Amino acid sequence: MRAISIGVGALAAALAATPAMADALLDNANGYTLDEDGNLTRFTGMLFDPETGRVTRLLSRRDDRPREVDFRHDAEGRTVIPGLIDAHGHMMGLGFGAIQLDLSDTASLAEAQQRLATYARENPTLRWIVGRGWNQEVWGLGRFPNAADIDAAVSDRPVWLVRVDGHAGVANSAAMREAGISAETQAPEGGMIERDGNAPNGLFVDAAMGLIADRIPTPQPPVRDIAFQEGQDLLLSNGVTMMHDMGTSQSDWDVFRRAGDTGQLRVRIVSYAGDLDTLLDVAGDRMTAWLYNGRLRMNGLKLYMDGALGSRGALLLQPYADAPGQTGLSLLDGVGLRNRLSRLALDRFQPAVHAIGDSANRETLDAIDDIADRYNDDRRWRIEHAQIVNPNDLPRFARHGIIASMQPVHQTSDRTMAEARLGPDRLQGAYAWNSMLRVGSRLAFGSDFPVESPNPFPGLAAAVTRQDANGQPPGGWQGHERLTMPQAFAAFTTGAAFAGFAEDQVGRLGRGLYADFVILDRDIFDVPPEQVRETQVIETWVGGERTWTREAQRRRQQSRNAPPMDAPVGPMITDDEEVTEGR
Repeated sequence: MRAISIGVGALAAALAATPAMADALLDNANGYTLDEDGNLTRFTGMLFDPETGRVTRLLSRRDDRPREVDFRHDAEGRTVIPGLIDAHGHMMGLGFGAIQLDLSDTASLAEAQQRLATYARENPTLRWIVGRGWNQEVWGLGRFPNAADIDAAVSDRPVWLVRVDGHAGVANSAAMREAGISAETQAPEGGMIERDGNAPNGLFVDAAMGLIADRIPTPQPPVRDIAFQEGQDLLLSNGVTMMHDMGTSQSDWDVFRRAGDTGQLRVRIVSYAGDLDTLLDVAGDRMTAWLYNGRLRMNGLKLYMDGALGSRGALLLQPYADAPGQTGLSLLDGVGLRNRLSRLALDRFQPAVHAIGDSANRETLDAIDDIADRYNDDRRWRIEHAQIVNPNDLPRFARHGIIASMQPVHQTSDRTMAEARLGPDRLQGAYAWNSMLRVGSRLAFGSDFPVESPNPFPGLAAAVTRQDANGQPPGGWQGHERLTMPQAFAAFTTGAAFAGFAEDQVGRLGRGLYADFVILDRDIFDVPPEQVRETQVIETWVGGERTWTREAQRRRQQSRNAPPMDAPVGPMITDDEEVTEGR
């Protein structure tokens, strides 16, 4: 017995002296994550299980590394952070935008017309031309574009171009003819048709957009799948490993499921259905389980209270400063909102309510006040955008655990437009991130892609500086609403994870959480804020799998730049495969 006892003791000592064998090791990292209490912590190595894709241990510089691992990846001293989460985006809109006409970087109407005409020449088989991204404010047009502007570029087939915010679209004359639009056509409730005299001039706002969009041929599944893969690549290339899809349709969900079934779902998606029928058909009577190893889940329903500020659809308490006769569009009244919130709450579905104007935000807060007391458990009511809030209403975001799901890049993009729409005296509660934190609300940050770029690093920079890429305005716009870098980082990680009931899966790096991480070209916590927006992603990992690398992208681009002599010009989309977001 004595000999056996000695042998066991020696074995125990040996095991204690040698770190346990791990399957995979990320080493030599300048790592940052948040701990369970929200504090920024450092690490230099990470052990994870490739089978489950979950972290088993974070390592400091002093910790011994395993002598043998199945896989070791050297971060080469680069900065490693948890995968970033976009709390508000439109997955298929991003993907379709990548294969449709993109006007988001046009600086003038003339440039947009030239690009449209070129696109039409290069894609002669398209029966409809669909695009998005125009912004009359950037163009300095002083008005919205109209059918005559589009006819000047393309008049031989229908054209439909959606504004950057997705809340207005302009059609050419051929599109209006095909949709049967005439002087007698009336806008549906929650929509507006702009007219010259009695005649529609081609601009359709919010609910009226469906008069044109519903006539566009539905994209076929193969085209939808291509668009989805393009969207995934864009997200991964920008370090986004999870996104919250706002307004998922049944066909969108089918795309996500096909990708999951074939092992091509590389980004995690938390879905909010675009209509109640889709929610009930997909989820039944409760949130779905996590599918595909935590890659897909449907949580609830996206609701719209109003439109957007740029198209003057945001619902305001007082008239627009630059349009005194208008206060915006009500897309859902208070009774309808309360009915929907009650219906969702009965089955524990999570509502995500789009509210941009101060009147829409107040009505949403009123409705949550009326409903929430009946459900004293963890409901995580979400208000999407919360862009313009009356200062008296800001403290109300602390009640009932309301999540302010906001997009920092909207502030830098909208600054001058917001000043024109509201005037200087009504901006105290505009894009009020720091105020939200001070009153006790939770922040979840995103980009609202494809309205804005899916790149989260300009969003981080904007949150910290309240300045655009040109450093304007000096000192930051309403600088008291600036955040610290750890606060902004939390909103893009743990805050966004919490907003989607995913904090036990992602948002930080720690034992039992998924090994979703990003390797960067710079230390975002140790460079001037203006340099954060220039951050480049080197590698993106999801669930312990390397899903994107900058080097692989470079090689693909080189290959694409040398097409065979007989390569077709433009995207391979036929008449019945027209691409449109369909929202």
